[in-house]
Amino acid sequence: MGASNFHPGAPMFRSLCLSLTSCGLLLLCDSSQADDWRYSLRAGAASVPRYSGSDERTVAPALGAKIVSPYGVFLDTDKGVGWAFDEEDFGLRVYIGASDVRKDRKHGFKGSDELNGMGSIKSRPVLGLDGTYQMGPIVLEASFEHALEEDDDNRDTGSAWNRLKLSLSMPFYEGSHGKLMGSLNSQFGDGDYVRTWYGVSAAQASRSQFRAHDTHGGLVSRGADLTWSLPLDEQWSVSTVLAVQYLAGDAARSPIVERRMQASLVGQVVYAF
Repeated sequence: MGASNFHPGAPMFRSLCLSLTSCGLLLLCDSSQADDWRYSLRAGAASVPRYSGSDERTVAPALGAKIVSPYGVFLDTDKGVGWAFDEEDFGLRVYIGASDVRKDRKHGFKGSDELNGMGSIKSRPVLGLDGTYQMGPIVLEASFEHALEEDDDNRDTGSAWNRLKLSLSMPFYEGSHGKLMGSLNSQFGDGDYVRTWYGVSAAQASRSQFRAHDTHGGLVSRGADLTWSLPLDEQWSVSTVLAVQYLAGDAARSPIVERRMQASLVGQVVYAF
């Protein structure tokens, strides 16, 4: 889904890219101390809308893994392959991954028959840049993504696009019952992003049940997240994330949007070693 942070399933080229990169990272492991490398595995389930704006829901497996090298290079099934730099108050991360998809038919955990005729939005490479700055207990974060063009002959669903997410987070509780973090965020998209995920062209309107809807870039949504994590021992932990997004602007007025308030709930068990 366009404005969501959770992406159930993985495109084929993402899987290939991650597999090849993981082999390279494992080969590098021989020249470094094992304690310098960090690994984690995640398994759980997520209840999410079938697409951004949908009132249909699906429960999808939430599986993932992450490898971080002592040089800052990481492999993350959620983000992709990249490099991270962290100081005491400042963090920077650059990566290349894969964008989300949207099917115009109900297929597995993706898409909806309501979108029949809109055309599917295919995954394409994404270049990302994240920056964080901590001021006492408050963390400011900016995340920028640029998706490459998928099909220059299909402006409706194949254009390159840009998205920016700004967030502010802080801990609400930390003690024997775990840690509770809360955050507020706003998401913005350029004209191509909003058109891709929420616009309806004349051609799409002629094939689908929706009226034409012209869009412009700007604010896409405002949201809030609550994250609770509880360590079970030095390696095992559980986490739960409740995320809410309220669509705004041209995205909220889109005829494909059945519900402006979009909520997702993800629960996972994490094993780190």
